[in-house]
Amino acid sequence: MGVDLDPAMAAACALLVMGVSGSGKSTVGALLASELGWKFYDADDYHPEENRRKMEKRIPLNDQDRIPWLCTLHDILLRDVASGQHVVLACSALKKMYRDILIRGKKSTSLKYAELEKGEGPTEMQLLVIYLSGSLEVISARLHQRKGHFMPPELLQSQFDILEPPSAPENFIQISVEKNLPEIISTITRTLQTT
Repeated sequence: MGVDLDPAMAAACALLVMGVSGSGKSTVGALLASELGWKFYDADDYHPEENRRKMEKRIPLNDQDRIPWLCTLHDILLRDVASGQHVVLACSALKKMYRDILIRGKKSTSLKYAELEKGEGPTEMQLLVIYLSGSLEVISARLHQRKGHFMPPELLQSQFDILEPPSAPENFIQISVEKNLPEIISTITRTLQTT
């Protein structure tokens, strides 16, 4: 069943569900997309094989590994949004720079931060960030229960080390991972209706 969005919020054609590995991005994103009647993408499905192999060997990804992957995701989002499709993307998007790439694409990687702050550069896609936040201890316990994922729990600390939680002027909602799933979905859909 779809949720009626406030006209102002309807401009946000894409939702990004972000957080460190094990925060519940894929589960929340898929359920949210189903609830809204939007298309869902899990960014993990688009990692190139080299990135997967690196993580399986317990080597953290760096910016050079992530930027081409994020550019691919931007292109997918832009294609769908341009065709009128509303989209939910589950993606770690740990740094502000990564979220900027999802919004603006490859061109944002060559712009100076000051130019981005002034709104110069490529046209922006409207993106609302849903940040699933939690402590290292809580998320680590979840990761150790997860089976069959290419991201080993040992790399969690490296994700917390580079994490830049969203802040103003980013358009975001922060939700604790300690809430239960129905509560998280309800909080997001209520915010979409009232924003």
